[in-house]
Amino acid sequence: MTDALNFRLMVEADLDAVLKIEYAAYSHPWTRGIFLDGLKSYEIWLMFEGNQQVGHGVIQIILDEAHLLNITVKPENQGRGLGLSLLEHLMSRAYQRDARECFLELRDSNRPAYRLYERFGFNEIGRRRDYYPAVGGREDAVVMACTLFE
Repeated sequence: MTDALNFRLMVEADLDAVLKIEYAAYSHPWTRGIFLDGLKSYEIWLMFEGNQQVGHGVIQIILDEAHLLNITVKPENQGRGLGLSLLEHLMSRAYQRDARECFLELRDSNRPAYRLYERFGFNEIGRRRDYYPAVGGREDAVVMACTLFE
């Protein structure tokens, strides 16, 4: 039995805990500065299982469009459906804020994320060549979009 999931908006005091998860999960993580800037312009949501922080997600909403900028689950908590729960929360929040379409980019090599987004209803709509820094060079971004429903 797992503890119930709950979500809350990030505040600056959460920064160290968020960075710890971010750096554990990615080879090219978001930096402290990006998160600090993000607190001013984006909604950054933290996901907790009971009282343990297990992930975070970042959305930007401009008029009727949402952009999913970051979704991260602690590596030791991956593979249990938490990413989908976090995605559902973020998309529900975007819909509440009047977004009707969501866009995202992900690394071409990130097949688990691709499958997660596809399962939610995202479709690949394009690519950005050499978008991401990668070990030994650059990596393409896959651009995906999804229509949001209540």
